[in-house]
Amino acid sequence: MTEITSTQPASWRDYYEMCKPRVVLLMILTSLAGMFLAVPGMVPVDILILGNLGIALVAGSGAAVNHLIDRKVDSLMKRTHNRPLPQGRVEPLHAFVFATVIGVAGMVILLFWVNPLCAWLTLASFVGYAFIYTGYLKRATPQNIVIGGLSGAMPPLLGWAAVTGSIESGALILVLIIFAWTPPHFWALAIHRKDEYAKTGIPMLPVTHGVFVTKVHIIIYTAILLLVSIFPYLSGMSGPLYLVTAVILGIVFLAWSLVLMFKPTPRTAMETFRYSIVYLAVLFIALLADHYIF
Repeated sequence: MTEITSTQPASWRDYYEMCKPRVVLLMILTSLAGMFLAVPGMVPVDILILGNLGIALVAGSGAAVNHLIDRKVDSLMKRTHNRPLPQGRVEPLHAFVFATVIGVAGMVILLFWVNPLCAWLTLASFVGYAFIYTGYLKRATPQNIVIGGLSGAMPPLLGWAAVTGSIESGALILVLIIFAWTPPHFWALAIHRKDEYAKTGIPMLPVTHGVFVTKVHIIIYTAILLLVSIFPYLSGMSGPLYLVTAVILGIVFLAWSLVLMFKPTPRTAMETFRYSIVYLAVLFIALLADHYIF
């Protein structure tokens, strides 16, 4: 498909959009949780600010690379065809330079003002999302979101490492929660956008194996998520407030997945997707509340 050349100059909003700010905001929320859960008291202010700034810049760079690599695919989908690159408001070269500048800036901040472990883990997450997932896995296998989901699950570990300079079991539990959350979250969206994905040739599970099989996978992974979400309580990282919240949130998520399977409407898949975002945000807020209140 021929790329559109826009007559309008790019604005700061176009570059801001390429950073996927809502996705990055959710990542920073989980990074904050990793930071605060790593210590009994307050996180050092310099690490709190600079750590999350560096992580956000590198994550925004990964998102911009995703826009760059997927610009032709994005032009075929209703959800993404108005993005800056498919519409020609931002030139590919400019997107590359922008991604490079903010990515390098983020790495410099993490290397020199946070710690090397956090920096290298953040770089690994960037490479995993921007190149391994977007550049290869997304087009190679219908299990793309499962295999590639690890890079998106890294922010709690990045936040934890920013504070402690180490990799500890508590951080890995948080990573595991997001890793289990990612497939049902994304597959709900993929069901809603099945026809659009079919046009792109990307082997998303609903396209390659059908909606029924995808719904079965969503139920399985949601049940796994419900079990995994209890690990912070079982490990002693959190208390009853978090446990009750996690169980309620998980049961509601599982209920949505069952409705999606047995009594769906045209809106159920998208409603399940939206609930999954609320689920993760509230779950991590509950972790923080439990950590400091009890």
